[in-house]
Order: sequence, then C-alpha cells, then structure tokens
Amino acid sequence: MAQSYFPSRVASPVKEATFSSATDLDMHAERQFRAEDVQEAYIENKDRLVHAIDRTKSVLNGIRSFNKDEWVVRYPQLRDPAKEDQPSSSSSNKPPVRKQGRRSLSFFDDPSFETEVVVESPRASPKRSVSMPIVTEEESASSPEASNKDADGVRLIPASDFNVLKLDLKLGSHSSSTAASLVSQLEKASIANLLDERLASSVSHIDKLRLRVEDTSSKVLVTGDLNAGKSTFVNALLRREVMPVDQQPCTTAFCEVHDAADNGGKEEVHVLKDGVTYDINDDSTYTSVPIDALESVVSDNEDEQPIIKLYLADTRAPSESLLNNGVVDISLIDAPGLNRDSMKTTALFARQEEIDVVVFVVSAENHFTLSAKEFLINASSEKAYLFIVVNKYDQIKNKDKCRRLVLEQIKQLSPRTYEDAEDLVHFVDSAAALQPYAANPAFDDLESSLRSFVLVKRSKSKLQPVSTYLSNLLADIELLASANTIVADAEIQRAREDLSEKRPVLEKMKKNRDVLENSLEAVEEEGATKASSGAKALLNSALERVANGKLGVDLPQVSMPTYPGLLGIWDYARDVRRALLASIDAAVKLAEDEARVITSNGVEKIKDLGEEHLPEGVERSKRVFMPEAMFAVSRRAGRGHKSRRSGSYSHIGGAIVAGGLHGLGIGLAQRHDLLETTFFDLFDVNHQFLVHFGDGKEDSEAMTPTALSVVSVGLGALTMVGGQAVGARAIIEGIVRVTDLLNNETARKWAAPILGAVTLGATAYLILELPASIPRTVGRRIKASITRGDGTQHEVQFVDAHAERISRETRKVLRLASWDLRERFRGAMEERAKEVSGAEKLEKEALKAKNYFDGISKETIDIREGAQLESIGA
Repeated sequence: MAQSYFPSRVASPVKEATFSSATDLDMHAERQFRAEDVQEAYIENKDRLVHAIDRTKSVLNGIRSFNKDEWVVRYPQLRDPAKEDQPSSSSSNKPPVRKQGRRSLSFFDDPSFETEVVVESPRASPKRSVSMPIVTEEESASSPEASNKDADGVRLIPASDFNVLKLDLKLGSHSSSTAASLVSQLEKASIANLLDERLASSVSHIDKLRLRVEDTSSKVLVTGDLNAGKSTFVNALLRREVMPVDQQPCTTAFCEVHDAADNGGKEEVHVLKDGVTYDINDDSTYTSVPIDALESVVSDNEDEQPIIKLYLADTRAPSESLLNNGVVDISLIDAPGLNRDSMKTTALFARQEEIDVVVFVVSAENHFTLSAKEFLINASSEKAYLFIVVNKYDQIKNKDKCRRLVLEQIKQLSPRTYEDAEDLVHFVDSAAALQPYAANPAFDDLESSLRSFVLVKRSKSKLQPVSTYLSNLLADIELLASANTIVADAEIQRAREDLSEKRPVLEKMKKNRDVLENSLEAVEEEGATKASSGAKALLNSALERVANGKLGVDLPQVSMPTYPGLLGIWDYARDVRRALLASIDAAVKLAEDEARVITSNGVEKIKDLGEEHLPEGVERSKRVFMPEAMFAVSRRAGRGHKSRRSGSYSHIGGAIVAGGLHGLGIGLAQRHDLLETTFFDLFDVNHQFLVHFGDGKEDSEAMTPTALSVVSVGLGALTMVGGQAVGARAIIEGIVRVTDLLNNETARKWAAPILGAVTLGATAYLILELPASIPRTVGRRIKASITRGDGTQHEVQFVDAHAERISRETRKVLRLASWDLRERFRGAMEERAKEVSGAEKLEKEALKAKNYFDGISKETIDIREGAQLESIGA
C-alpha cells in the first residue's frame, strides 16, 4: 500500500483520503503545506535524532576503547544449522525439526566455540536481548535472567546478521567463510583491529550524518546513467532551459542549483576554486559568470570536474516552486552520468553522505545498467526510499511491459521504494514538460510528489535515511554486545571451573609445603644417621675381631691362611696380615652395602612423599637411583695428585684411594706399607712387656702365660738392655751372682736337668702356640697401625672416618633426591599459582566485560526507544 508524505498530525493520507467536496480538498492542501506545521514536526524529530547520534557515537568510542584496553571484542558469525543438516535426497531420514529463528553462533577466530541461539528482532521485544547469561537447568523461570532465554533455555540475540559493521572475512581462492578456514589466517587481535577500523569508519560516517541533520537545507541529488535525460529533467523542474542539453553527454560537473534569494536575488553562476572553501560573501573563493555562459563553462571543463553553484530566481508561487518553497532552502544537484568514467562515479558515490534525497533518472529505453544497479544497492543501505524517474516514457510503445520490467528491477534494488512506488516511481517524459501551454499531468504528479517528499515529509526524506543507518548500526552493536556477553559468560564459567579445580590444589600445596620440607629433612637425617651408626657398629666389631686374631667379617670371599709349619712361619705371618686387612676391607664394603640399602629405602620414601604431595598432572621424577654408583671415585694414577675421596682416607701419593681397587673400602689389602711383615709380627715384645710389667689393662686372654710369652719376656729384657732400660753394672752383678751360684756343687748338679726341661718346654710351647699367637699379634699391630695418626695431622679414627664418609655419601644421594622433589614441588606450586592467578584475572576481566556489554545492550535499547527511530519518517 502506498504511504503518504504528510505530517503525523494529518488525520489521513492524501492518496487514500476521500473528500466530500473540492472545498475540503483545498482546506486539506492548505493544512498540508502550512510551513510552521512542517517545521515543528521536523525540529522535534531532528532533536531526537541528533541526541541519538551523539549517544551512539559515545557508545562506539567506548567499544573502541574497551576493545583496545580491556577486552578483545570478538566478531561472531551466525549459521543456520537446519540448512546444514538437510539430508540428501536419497536419505529416508527426515531432517531434525528446529524452531524458527534458531542459529548456531560461533566466532571466526575460535571455531571450537559454538552455541545455539535464537534470533529475535529487537523491535519486537528489545528488553529480551539485554543480556545473554548462561542459565542452567536448575534456574527457575522467575529468574531475572530467564527473560533472556526462550522456552528451551537457548540464548536470545537481537539480530541475525550485521548490516553496518559487516566485515569481509572471506579469504582464499574459494572465498570460504567458514571459521575453520579462517582460524589459521586470522587471530583475535587481527579481527579486533579490523573491527576497530570499521567502528572508526562508522564514527566518521555518523559525524557527517550529524552535520547533514543539523543542516537546515536539503540537498536533492539528480543522477542516473549517461543520456538518461538528467539535465532535461532538471530544466523541467525549473520550468526553464538552464542546464546544457545535447544528444551527447554534456554534464561533466556537479552543478548545484539554489534559489537566487540566497545570492541577494541575483542570478549568476559561481565556479568554485580548487582547494578553497566556498564563501558566497567572498568572491575570491569562486569565479562569477552570467547564466547564459553556463554551457560554455561546462564545455570548457570537460576534462575536469568543477563544482558549480547556480543561483536562479523562480517567479512561481511557493506552492508550485521547489526552490522558492517558503519552507526550507533547497539545492538541486545535477550530477555527471554514472558510467561516464570511474573517477566521476567514485566521486558521486562519495557525495552520498551529504545528500538528503536521491532522484535517480533512468531511461525507459535502457532500464537499469550495471553501474545504476550498483549505485542503487549502495544507496539503499542507508536511504530506504529513493525517488526514481523513468524518463522518455512517451517514446515507448509497449508501456505496460516497460512499467512491469522496471518495477520488477526496483523491487530487487530497493524494496522500500517498491512498496511506495505509487508516490516514488514516476514514468514521464521531461522534454514534453518543457513545451509551453502543454498539459502534462504525469509530470505535474511527479512534481507534486517530489515537493511533498522533500518539503512536507522532510522527516522521512532528510531524517529517515539517517534514522535507518542509526537503527542498523544500533542493531549491529546489540548483536556484537550480545555475542560478547555469551563469550564473557562462557569465560566466567570456565574460569570458575578452573578455580574450583586448581585453587584447592594450590591451598593444599601451600599448607603441605612445610610438612614436605620437614619430611624430607627427616628422611635425610634418618638415612644419614642410620648409615653412620650401622657403619660404626660393623667396623668396631670387625676391628675387635681382627685384634683377637679373627677375620673382621665372616664371608666366604675372605679366609685365614693355613699354618705351613715352623719353616714357613714368615710367609704365614704375611698371609695372615693380608687376610686380616682384606677382612677389614670387606667390612668396609659391607658397611657401604648396608648404606646403599638404607639409601635405597630413603629414596623410595622420598618418591612416596612425591606421590603424596605432588598434584595430578605433574610429571614425576624419571631419575633412576643406582646404588652401585655410590662411593665410586676417580683415580689419577701416576700424576701424583690426590683423588677425590669419600671419607678421610687416601694413600699418601694417591696410588690407592678410598673406594679404590675392587671397591673394597680404602684398599688396605693392597697397601704395601701395611702388607710389610716384620719380626714383631712373630714376637710382639712391647705387648708382652706391657702385659707382664705394665698396668694390667690388657684383657685376660692376652695375659695367659705361654712359652712364647716367656721367650718374649726374655727378648724384651734384651731389648730393654739394648735400650739402656737397665744399667750395665746391674747386668754384671747379675752374672757374678749366677757364676757364684754355679760354683756351688748342688747347683751344678741340678742345672743340667733344669736347663733341659726349660729348653724342651720352651720348644714345645713355641711349636704349639705360635700358629694361634701370630694372628693375634698381627691383628693387634694392624689395629694399632690403622688407628694411628700419620704424624703430620691429628690422629684420625678409622671407624669415625668411615662412618662420616658413608653418612656423607648417603646424605648426598638423599639430598639430591630431595632437591629434585623440592624443585618439582616448587615448580608445580608456581604453575598452579600462575594458573589460579590467570583464572582469577580471566574471571575479573570476563565479569567486567559481561557487565560492560550488558550495559551496552541496555544503552542501545534506550537510545532506540528514547529517539523513537522507528517512528521517524513513519
């Protein structure tokens, strides 16, 4: 149905009204063109629109700042899953039934995110699209957020696609727009930058729209294809031939026609100078020429594109004139043809932002060319209504066919114009309208409709295009805000899930940090102490056994040599010394083996502590403890350097070191100085002297009288003499007394038997006791030699030194295992702390974004309702 172009206070449209008499029609027309009524309605709508523009600009700038500083604004895409789920024709299964308006929402930079939404028009129920919270099944229908869901709990969004903020993200040779094909080429920041550029462009555009709204005049652009009769049509509107007309294209300039009243009532042509702002009161900004020179000005500038201001006086009454209308200043712009050249076409497209009404002249002979279609489609995105003049219509024979084809094309190019085709589409012959005294009702109807559209319905012709653009932009902002609210909800949920999972783990780790530290220290101390005490007990026992002539440990690898007899007594003593030293080495190795077992148990305890205190997902230690590697050292044989040693013992000169040959302790059985056999290994004179003449501190076994002890005492006496322990005079006196005794006949009689008996007894005791006494003698000397200081340092205790060495090695291994666990625990705690901090930051930012975009949605609804954009021009 055709719509009228009258103020809203008019009771009924002209085109549909019926009047009882001509008087009623005249009264209605008078009311229709009353200037104050037109201006009052226009100013009211203009003020509301300007306020809406300012608020929208503030919203756009806020989104740009938020996108730059606070949150990467996500750009959504909507797909219709019902279409994608359509089965092939050969399939017998029916497609799934989906509610009307259901869409799948995802994002170009994140194809993994997808949710189902319901598209709902913001005009129908704007308050339902305020926010898009995630509502669980447990939420009641009375929840404040329930209004943002449909009956199935699916999120509602206000629009199905972008109009103004649409980004061309089709990349690649096949122009695929799926998220999967784009995610590898575009990142969030890249798309956010593209969106920012589009927002900036929109801000710039609405600034120009605001200037256009604030401008009290109206600019009417007359354009069309070449030779469509644009200049002829302008001349017909002016009722005088002013514009140059030719069969060839002649209008190459933008010629703006104004009322001569704006120029002090003087008719003339102003040719604007390049690079200078035009000022009608400053003749230096333009070149003035007479009206009749317009054709020469145009022809002289065919290769250029000048802007010409043409001031004409229209002597007709305001009710008939378009320029001299008594309501508002009108400028009629005659533009170059669209398809003359690309530069002029581009310039024409650029001027759309300052144009209020587009009058498109199309030839009835050629209809709409490609350039015309492109222009109309571009103009229709903002100007829903276009005034279309089908010129040269009288020359068409089959007028019905021409009318039908033209209207079909208009329906595709500008649907709103097609709806009001009765008032906005006119089939005329402009040349016939210039014939004097000739009636031309079709052109008169066109002129009346154009005057009504431009003057009476200024809110629709001048403000409604801006309102349309603003409505589309606000709908885009709502869609953008709603989609980002969904993302914010999802990130809030994910952050809270992460916090509920990771925050308790972090708190537990903080709480158990000291417990783990104390437990590790306890394991280290326990292992080192146990290894030390075990080594001390074992080595003390071994030394006591050796001192008593027994092997330090009972092992099959070490055995005492067999007594070879009196003739092999020297070799026997050397073999006994080697066997006893080897048994001590075996005891040291046995102590080391026990320490290895203790260390292995300690390492296992540390692993158990790791399993207890390390959270899931943390890689456990892959270190493998090799007990045989303990107590292993390197040798630097032949270099004279001391090698690294475990404990305090090493051979002077560095030939044999701790943990040396065969891994037997400190290698006592291979030390030449300890293997050297002496006379005192057979007869320990010092020991026997201490036993019989000392302080009696030797044990009872050592004090048992034997033949060997007697001989030892004698030899000890000789030693004492040689050492001047007894004086020479005393010895001589003893010999004299013995001689005197032998001079006695009785004494001589018993001397021989007694001496023989003593000799036989000494020989028997020597043969029988020597195999048993040599090991004890050698053992006592070995014990004394390895526990004696080296003469240059303080005396070193063999047992304590080895216990310290074994304890230190055990502690070192356990400390290494503890260090590894500490580092893993520390790293895991830092990682959990970072994850918790990141989740907290994400939650905070997402909450801020959700609140912000909820506010944006409410703001856009308030702008639309406050400005009543849908009612402007209605």
